[in-house]
Amino acid sequence: MVSTSKTIVISGYYGFKNSGDEAVLKSILTALEQEGQAAGVDINPVVLSIDPESTSATYGVKSVHRMKLGEVRQAIKESDGLISGGGSLLQDATSPKTIPYYLGVLKIAQWLGKPTFIYAQGVGPVNRKLFYPMIRSIFRKCTYISVRDMQSGELLQSMGISGEAVHVVPDPVMGLPLPAGEGVHRDSHPGSALKENEAEPVSSIEEQRESSEEPVKPSPLSSGETKDSLPVIGISVRYWHPERKELKAVAEGLKALAEQRPVHLRFLPFHQPDDLEASQFLADALGDISKNGSLISFYRDEKQPQDMLREVSRCDMILGMRLHSLIYAANQSVPLLGISYDPKINHFLKRLGSEPVGSSESLDPSVLKDQMLKLLDDAAAWRAEHGEQIALLKREAAMPAHHIAQYLRHRG
Repeated sequence: MVSTSKTIVISGYYGFKNSGDEAVLKSILTALEQEGQAAGVDINPVVLSIDPESTSATYGVKSVHRMKLGEVRQAIKESDGLISGGGSLLQDATSPKTIPYYLGVLKIAQWLGKPTFIYAQGVGPVNRKLFYPMIRSIFRKCTYISVRDMQSGELLQSMGISGEAVHVVPDPVMGLPLPAGEGVHRDSHPGSALKENEAEPVSSIEEQRESSEEPVKPSPLSSGETKDSLPVIGISVRYWHPERKELKAVAEGLKALAEQRPVHLRFLPFHQPDDLEASQFLADALGDISKNGSLISFYRDEKQPQDMLREVSRCDMILGMRLHSLIYAANQSVPLLGISYDPKINHFLKRLGSEPVGSSESLDPSVLKDQMLKLLDDAAAWRAEHGEQIALLKREAAMPAHHIAQYLRHRG
């Protein structure tokens, strides 16, 4: 029986149309609701977002514009605490302004005497040492600190944070369920779950966005193959190397695979519009792969994070650059290959007992092709090898929410 009501402000990279970060938010909200109910606490979230109207409409929660600091301060003042996370918030690889912003929000909460919780963050890289004392000062005043990998914990320790104060937990998305009432049937082919009109190739981004003409007809399939029987390879790519080195290598590997075996290459853009453009670049580099019966398609119907999770669950394997494409795959026990452009990819794969197939600097197309064939031929062996660790990560994903709910319960 819920006996008390508490308001928690959540700070993160939300409202930017990044599927991975939106999945983090959905996972945190779900875990807080479940753990709150178990603890007898009605937790009311207030999310700091760049698009509060969209965030409120999508998740049914109150939301405040993250850049309107007066509103942010008022929301924190009226709350019972602040969650910072998850995701890679404390890093200066993308911008030197990122760390000061998230530390600033934490500092406001601490000035107002509110408990602050670090929720499964990936910390680093932090290349500017001037940030070290700032992070140390604020983190030492946090009520609870959890990070999503050992390397983040070690970095915090190098800044002077006690190792005993840092809890290593899985990424929250490992605990994200499929939409209510849905499940994956491994005895049926994943491709059969794709909608008829989703498996049609497209030739350009502009056609996807604007065309009202009849869609391009599917590529011809080889004798005995149907669209539904082709093994589905979900592909999540992004721009990173300035010369598109890794994307050209991926194209070469996929082309070699398609020459050897008919496949359905299903592009899954996690961050709009950038990943859609990177996907189109790769599709263009592949050229016509239909001569042996292969097929290219794009997924473009995501409205909320569980839509993409569902789509990943329907694939036979995932080839991913985006971290959360790999986490989605692990969540659904879909065999995966990761391409590393950032240490966070290596860190997650290490927790699975795996390693990247290559990196943005070095990717061998022939190795990529062979590894994809191996996963397609023996997915059961991959699941047997990694199943125990995946199950552990899924069980532990709600640990931060459990700690926060218990803290709020005892605060009365």
